[in-house]
Amino acid sequence: MDLSLAVSLPPTSIDAHRALKICQADLQGAEWIGLRLLSENTHHRIVRNEISETNSVALSQGVMIEVLFDGHFGYAGTSDISESGIKESYRRALGLAKAAAPYKIHQFTVEQRPKAVGHYRSPVFQGLDGQTLKEFVDILFTASKALKVSSQIISALALARMVETDIHFVSSNGSDVRQQFVLVSTHFQATAQNGSESQSRSDKGSLARSLQMGFESFNLDEIKAHCQKAGEEALALLTASNCPTETMDLLLAPDQMLIQIHESIGHPLELDRILGDERNYAGWSFVQPEDFGRLQYGSKLMNVTFDPTVPGEFASYSFDDGGLLATREHLIKDGKLIRGLGGLESQTRLRKQGHPVLGVANFRSASWNRAPIDRMANINLEPGTSNLKEMIEQTERGIYMQANISWSIDDYRNKFQFGSEYAQLIENGRLTKVVKNPNYRGVTVPFWNRLKAVGSADEVEIFGSPFCGKGEPSQVIRVGHAAPPCLFEKVEIFGGGE
Repeated sequence: MDLSLAVSLPPTSIDAHRALKICQADLQGAEWIGLRLLSENTHHRIVRNEISETNSVALSQGVMIEVLFDGHFGYAGTSDISESGIKESYRRALGLAKAAAPYKIHQFTVEQRPKAVGHYRSPVFQGLDGQTLKEFVDILFTASKALKVSSQIISALALARMVETDIHFVSSNGSDVRQQFVLVSTHFQATAQNGSESQSRSDKGSLARSLQMGFESFNLDEIKAHCQKAGEEALALLTASNCPTETMDLLLAPDQMLIQIHESIGHPLELDRILGDERNYAGWSFVQPEDFGRLQYGSKLMNVTFDPTVPGEFASYSFDDGGLLATREHLIKDGKLIRGLGGLESQTRLRKQGHPVLGVANFRSASWNRAPIDRMANINLEPGTSNLKEMIEQTERGIYMQANISWSIDDYRNKFQFGSEYAQLIENGRLTKVVKNPNYRGVTVPFWNRLKAVGSADEVEIFGSPFCGKGEPSQVIRVGHAAPPCLFEKVEIFGGGE
């Protein structure tokens, strides 16, 4: 008997509405109570060199209880969702709120937790419950075999991570939100070796193919074609010359734009980082509150949106974890900085300081045992009017980089350097030879002001990452990014070691 790929989430011993009533019966002066009940199962499967390496299933279930007392929020999470576990966790959250309230930095109210009612479900066309585990693992074996185009391929890695999440949020002021997610991430990578030289090439970068989809994302013919191409390009990198070191035009593929958007737009615009909340762990930001509405962040071709409404993008949802309705908003319009990435708490704090900064519905938690904080979600670079062919043809001397492989950025999200897996030189309007170890560096605002062409809507690709880290205690959360290819002028390019 073969097992179904889907794993039933364990039945909860208590539902969210019943849990809220238990807390309300023990009010003790609380001004507001919220409960976020979460159940999640995660499949993690790896096949390397046609050998099964990892086969794991993880189940997680718990509740986060949030209390407002004397203008201060307190939190307590528990995996014990019995009646006694709920009572104990509520009293712990209330006790923490009472103990911290005399030292609060801001007087919050229930206005920071608006009433929210609704339902969200990932757009899944082929559920995981209709597939057997053998059918799925056979796809990974096929992918691993397709990657090994030569005996010089020493590692043919096929990885898939599938997550099913069910979140139910209720509150004492009438919120009732159910959000159900199906999330799929894949990674196919070939590593080639010749003597002491080794090079790797993947299908779009490490876990970049992360989407809200069902089993329909596993198209076997497409996977085989992508894997064969990755294997062939890994071999080509073995004999390629090193990337030159010079200043030239830089054309970035959408899978490299992923990290460029994430690090030099997403993180610097997080309002809690601007307020200084993250300085001890993930750093501050070069962006100041007075920059909103004034700073020319990039060229007039730069338009960036926060958009959790895109079907299938990895961080789409209907409400954030504070109950705020998620809507599409421009962060940067015609290059000018307009809006930050911060929920109602951060917006309220900044306004109290005299900064009327606009934010978005991105107050998000990584799981039942983490309190929500400001997190990016889907941050997308809107399309322009150029296309890849035109951008290549207009470039006299440049380089085309694909698929991120390394990244480094300072604590203020200002100075950065990123590396790609694969690059080709552009000479006199044509793609020419492949070069290995390509890297580029820059400073955020000057770099984005060098944006001189943006690809059209039909060249936009959607990517994501399951592993954006932030917060103390650490939270690892899902983010999405979409972009077309983009051309930047006069960027500092350099190669790795020979």
